[in-house]
Amino acid sequence: MAGAVDLSGLKARAEARSAAPQRPAGGPPADGADAAGGGGAAAGASATVIDVTEASFQADVIERSMQVPVVVDLWAEWCGPCKQLSPVLEKLAAEGRGAWVLAKIDVDANPRISQAFQVQSIPMVVVVAGGQPVTSFQGAQPEPQLRQWIAQLLDALRDQMPGIAAAEAQGDGDGEAPVEEPEDPRFVAAEDALERGDYAAAQQAYEQILAVEPQNAEAQAALAQVKFLERAESADPTAIARADAAPTDVDAQIAAADAQIAAQDVTGAFDRLVQTVARTAGDDRDRARTHLVELFELFGTDDERVTTARRALARALY
Repeated sequence: MAGAVDLSGLKARAEARSAAPQRPAGGPPADGADAAGGGGAAAGASATVIDVTEASFQADVIERSMQVPVVVDLWAEWCGPCKQLSPVLEKLAAEGRGAWVLAKIDVDANPRISQAFQVQSIPMVVVVAGGQPVTSFQGAQPEPQLRQWIAQLLDALRDQMPGIAAAEAQGDGDGEAPVEEPEDPRFVAAEDALERGDYAAAQQAYEQILAVEPQNAEAQAALAQVKFLERAESADPTAIARADAAPTDVDAQIAAADAQIAAQDVTGAFDRLVQTVARTAGDDRDRARTHLVELFELFGTDDERVTTARRALARALY
């Protein structure tokens, strides 16, 4: 089963930590904190801070997110905390020099986008990568926490999204090598368990990280990979035939997609769940979409099969 999906990134970290120490995982922003600092985007930041509408959403958010993360800032003119948060995000986006893009969306002027993101309160920030939301938070945040959150996000996605490294390389003119930071012992424990083949212990270790840092993108991706490895060991090849006979059974479609991934029919698995999303609604649709996004995380975002499926999923959702 090890060759059925690309888990090299996760296992490589477990096997080569001493050669390439990881950046310690930073804490996520705390909901409701007041923003510090401020100031608008620096001059020349037009490529990194954009105003998005329903008409431009596909091009400005979905398509851009295939290369670099798009941080969606959902705001409104009447929202006081929004006026604290937005200038800080604009400042950080300008400093990022294209490693990520800030997409500002007025929820009053673009209600369909607000509905798609299930916005209940603002400010709300959603990160879109590879065409799909990957993490979010609500409320204004202090600048130091936002900086840490952005750094953690880029660290988690850099190997999968070549646009990040390209932008950083273009903007790095001082010639100084990056400073290596101590590895995070929580990830060490999880990766040691994975290296031993103890999937239950690895899953527990990643879940403990997420209990403290629910927005930790690296732990989210690793947990999805470990869960699939455990499921793949007991994948039932008859699940595909059962799902084909019961197209409205979401659980059967999910099990069949796992079986197809295990059998290396990646495109077939993705197509199955995209079609399930398209013909379902409510909780069933959300379960199918969530499972599909978890399967995406088993592969690099530059994988053509993932890119194609993300676009198909975006069309089904929006």
